[in-house]
Amino acid sequence: MVFAISPCARLWTRFTPKPEERGQGTWTIGMDRVPFGPRAWEITFDATTPAELLRDVHAELLDLYLEDRHSDQTHLFEDATAPYEVYTPLLTRGWSHSVKTDGTQTFLPPDGLGGVRHRYATTRSEGPTWRAWGGYPSEPHWQAQFSAAAPTTLAAAFTASLISTEPLHRAVKQIPFHTRRHLYVAPAGAPQPLNRPTSAMPPTGHTTGRTH
Repeated sequence: MVFAISPCARLWTRFTPKPEERGQGTWTIGMDRVPFGPRAWEITFDATTPAELLRDVHAELLDLYLEDRHSDQTHLFEDATAPYEVYTPLLTRGWSHSVKTDGTQTFLPPDGLGGVRHRYATTRSEGPTWRAWGGYPSEPHWQAQFSAAAPTTLAAAFTASLISTEPLHRAVKQIPFHTRRHLYVAPAGAPQPLNRPTSAMPPTGHTTGRTH
């Protein structure tokens, strides 16, 4: 899926299958300022990432795209959202916070099944500005990464979706065995906190993503 931001700039989403890897492939959202030039920014998700997380990030992405297209704003390149808007909701939900001298800070949920890492110092360091994972850190079920310059608004949409308490329908086989004991059963009409394990694999025979 490709959107034109200007005669040159392009915003796109694609799925790259990698059947030989555990994650089975990668979803990538990318922004190019000029064709065949250096990528302005990108966001990647393992195919095993819960589909709701991709849906909510794409919904926010579409809002930014439409706002930029119908105004003189450039949120997709010059995002004013502060980093604390990404991690403050995590802290209010009881996530722990630790800071290292390498310029990163890490947020972990009470059950330890997942995490969000923020690279707040950009000098002498490389790698994604935001990285998130689900499952145990030593063997995550899925991972997501937001490169430098990726709109912080999209990272905030991601963490808001990550801690959502909206109940989700899941078959037992869709839930990783080692996380099942952490689930809550939600009676109809009574939202409860749930893990979000359904992966975002594309339909059979398709290799492109769809925005929400």
